[in-house]
Amino acid sequence: MSTTLALALDLIRRPSITPEDAGCQDVLSARLAALGFRLERLRFGTVDNLWARLGDSTPVLAFAGHTDVVPPGPLEQWQSPPFAPELRDGLLFGRGAADMKGSLAAMITACERFLAAHPRPRGSLAFLITSDEEGAAVDGTVRVVEHLQARGERIDWCLVGEPSSSARIGDVIKNGRRGSLNGRLLLRGVQGHVAYPHLAQNPIHAIGALLSALTDEVWDQGHDFFPPTSFQISNLRSGTGAVNVVPGELEMLFNFRFSPAVTVAALQERTRLLVETALLNEEIKTGQVFQYDLDWTLSGLPFFTAPGTLVAAAQAAIRAETGQDAELSTSGGTSDGRFIAPTGAQVIELGPLNATIHKANEQIAVADLDTLSRIYETLLVHLLA
Repeated sequence: MSTTLALALDLIRRPSITPEDAGCQDVLSARLAALGFRLERLRFGTVDNLWARLGDSTPVLAFAGHTDVVPPGPLEQWQSPPFAPELRDGLLFGRGAADMKGSLAAMITACERFLAAHPRPRGSLAFLITSDEEGAAVDGTVRVVEHLQARGERIDWCLVGEPSSSARIGDVIKNGRRGSLNGRLLLRGVQGHVAYPHLAQNPIHAIGALLSALTDEVWDQGHDFFPPTSFQISNLRSGTGAVNVVPGELEMLFNFRFSPAVTVAALQERTRLLVETALLNEEIKTGQVFQYDLDWTLSGLPFFTAPGTLVAAAQAAIRAETGQDAELSTSGGTSDGRFIAPTGAQVIELGPLNATIHKANEQIAVADLDTLSRIYETLLVHLLA
């Protein structure tokens, strides 16, 4: 059994359902302390975070990751208990195997081998670990970054161990992510009896034209490595459950995944204008006036790391260890890289296959664990040796 596999097994056994760490950071801290890292345990709210650094000079290369995992869901859908890791047919099964305890194990063992061969690396090596990535993400990486900025400490290069690979380990490097903007529209009409529609105002009837306007809108044409902004409605709720009541309210939840080609303010203003136009047309057509509230929550801004020192080192490391050329991509959801990139750091995501993340029977190939650890080690050699 490799040291990477053994560490991954130890981490997966700990039921660190977000925002719980369940002792994972104790395990990682012990390994890093043995290497000479200075450790800072940073607890914000109910969230455990770890900042560990080896060295005082620049550049600073940080590995970033999270110990928390999503809930396992219905246990009957698992072939083996989610927190009792099991090896079957060359695969490691367990919650967090791919997202992202396998990456954390690979990062640690890569550093151990690198420092054994290069005890005095150029610059500094660091770890930023949180237990708040899969949850609210308000007391995790974002708070650690604020803590570092307050004392003038910065990261130059950051590798986030999120599962980026698609078909083979190392075939995709995420060098950016789209922003995520959530909206809530509350459309208020007048509740009443279905037999007396002239005494009611049905917001469901009024939403049709607005839905078409929002879904047909072309928000931008994309930007560099990014696809065009997407708009999706995630929830549409109205009605009392009774068949003879005209509802008085309708709630719509929606999301923008957006590129640097458009700003948050522009998306909000264009949405407001589409709502105002649709409701004005409804008033002209029916004489009914609807009121509305429009609320926003920004989950994260887009970030992008142009091909340069960090990207080139990652590509070279993957080529050396797997013989393949990695594709650069900005697809997928958000990650904690969105909190680190605005500080000026070059940020990439490089980790295992993402096919089973957040699913029952989450898994990672045992061979991929060791390959990923070697990729991380080779990247360290390129940047800090």
